Amino acid sequence: MLRRINDALPGLVRGIVLYGVLVQLAGVWFVSEKISYSIGLWCGIVIACWLAINIAQVIRDAVDLQYFEKANRKIITKSVFRYIVVVVLFIILGYFKLGNLFMAFIGVLGLKVSAYTQPIRTKIINRLLGRNDASAKEENSENLDKEVTS
Repeated sequence: MLRRINDALPGLVRGIVLYGVLVQLAGVWFVSEKISYSIGLWCGIVIACWLAINIAQVIRDAVDLQYFEKANRKIITKSVFRYIVVVVLFIILGYFKLGNLFMAFIGVLGLKVSAYTQPIRTKIINRLLGRNDASAKEENSENLDKEVTS
């Protein structure tokens, strides 16, 4: 389903969840309130996944729009809406003390960490599976084009 929105989205969401698992395993041993730590972290991870999916949908919809003004307005409106939702969820989390607010923020940072590490993770996975990376595929494609035209 996520691949229909954007080819990179499934990898991005997997990276966010992997980040959440690593932060959970690394930090839960050092805090006194383990439940609050975990709830805050996983609320942040869920928010980060939602943000990734929402951003991908907005980009796809904006590209499909024919008029620049409508696309620009739609991007701005959805971005503001996204930030309002995140702030409201953080306020609810903090006000009702449902989880650790700092860990929720750390969870949301999983979106950034996953986005920055996705090319590295893809390259490592491709090497482990014996696949060529994209640059090698492009080079092979260019060589094939030269052979066909010669």
